[in-house]
Amino acid sequence: MSGMIVSRQSSAVTGMGSPATGCLPWLPAAALTLLLGGCSTIGYYVQSVSGQLELWRRERPIAEVIADSATPQALRERLARVLEIRAFASRELALPENQSYRRYADLERRYVVWNVFAAPEFSVRPVAWCFVIVGCVSYRGYFSQERAERFARRLSGQGFDVHVGGVPAYSTLGWFSDPVLNTFIHYPEAELARIIFHELSHQVVYVADDTVFNESFASAVDEEGVRRWLARAGDAAQFEEFQRRRRIRAEFAELIDDYRDRLDELYSTGLDPEAMRSRKSAIFEELRREYSVLKQKWGGYKGYDRWFAQTLNNAQLASVGIYNQLVPAFEALLEREGGDFPRFYRAVRELAALPEKERSERLAALVPRRARSED
Repeated sequence: MSGMIVSRQSSAVTGMGSPATGCLPWLPAAALTLLLGGCSTIGYYVQSVSGQLELWRRERPIAEVIADSATPQALRERLARVLEIRAFASRELALPENQSYRRYADLERRYVVWNVFAAPEFSVRPVAWCFVIVGCVSYRGYFSQERAERFARRLSGQGFDVHVGGVPAYSTLGWFSDPVLNTFIHYPEAELARIIFHELSHQVVYVADDTVFNESFASAVDEEGVRRWLARAGDAAQFEEFQRRRRIRAEFAELIDDYRDRLDELYSTGLDPEAMRSRKSAIFEELRREYSVLKQKWGGYKGYDRWFAQTLNNAQLASVGIYNQLVPAFEALLEREGGDFPRFYRAVRELAALPEKERSERLAALVPRRARSED
């Protein structure tokens, strides 16, 4: 979800297209300010609105970009493929039929926003920030890497574990039409499709104050969506590679879940701070060693090397849990509904309307007993 509003590591807010000249651009900017209500400083409002306006300024209809003789052929081909993926999303996955992902913007940088995650020194539960309309989310996003890192340093100075993660895509929950960005247009086709399916899912169901629910739901949709896309539009090699990467992602998530649980157990022991820090450090070192073993099993796959190259901490582990924790439950629900997406979405909306405790209990009951016993 993955930003300010929702990100995948996805976030922030985006626009309906290039605003007209004159005073009109400030009308959507004013709406953004309302969405950002609850932020702690005017500076945060300003960076969010100015970043959004810059994105609007750069947007163009995909058809126009394809027709432009100055557009590189490789980009033309990718954008044409995006339009096919976009049509598939609504036709086969029952995702919203609207103007999202029908425009393109080149931001001339690697990420659209940077998410800041924080957790107490002795807790794996992330800090939440609350905003008008969208409720509380477990990260805070910035259009500027420098601003994100500055905020992270401030949190670190207050004793929190912090993690800053770059975000290639985001969703505005249907408030505006989200664009395709240079930050992910050249990803492998399966990953490109995954992002579009994931972000459109946030427009289907969104529960204020429940980041894990929202991200796990979207992750379940994107996994099944990519599987179906490749089954119809991809070749055998693409599908095999998708399945391999899916297994790797699942094993990575299981590894992090295991160590997050171990740390959670440690933090509940009541050890004195120095002993707790020593044991915490040892657990993170064990995690690194186990990753090295797992990496060999993956044939030397290096996709998580950059993640492990950082100083591991609670916030980093918490950021992984946000996106994966309830995926098995949503996958089970989709299977229960016969793989029918409209029926699945209705069932998810029914869950979303429940009080949080009852919603969690019903989701837990969906997970196969064997899978629960293995956790």
